[in-house]
Amino acid sequence: MNKEKNILQELDEVLQNRKLNGSKLSYAAKLLKEGPTSISKKIREESEELIEACLSEDKEEKNIIHEAADLWFHTLVLLAHENISSNQILEELESRFGISGLIEKKNR
Repeated sequence: MNKEKNILQELDEVLQNRKLNGSKLSYAAKLLKEGPTSISKKIREESEELIEACLSEDKEEKNIIHEAADLWFHTLVLLAHENISSNQILEELESRFGISGLIEKKNR
């Protein structure tokens, strides 16, 4: 993996900072303080919005990208709450690369 920080690593750092130090002006700090139930509700909401954007008759790529970014962000917030980094998720994905999804799921 590249030694330079990518946006996921930068977000990991910001979210950990918000988790430890908080900020009354930070949406992420508010969610982190509220805990996994509130964060999970946001993930469910964002997931539904992404699905709606993809299934919309007049779907637009920019809306799909926007909703996917919202979903990823809120997922990163939940992962930060659980002390899991984006690198851990990337490593898990890398470990599955080249393995049939059907086989990987069967082996769980």
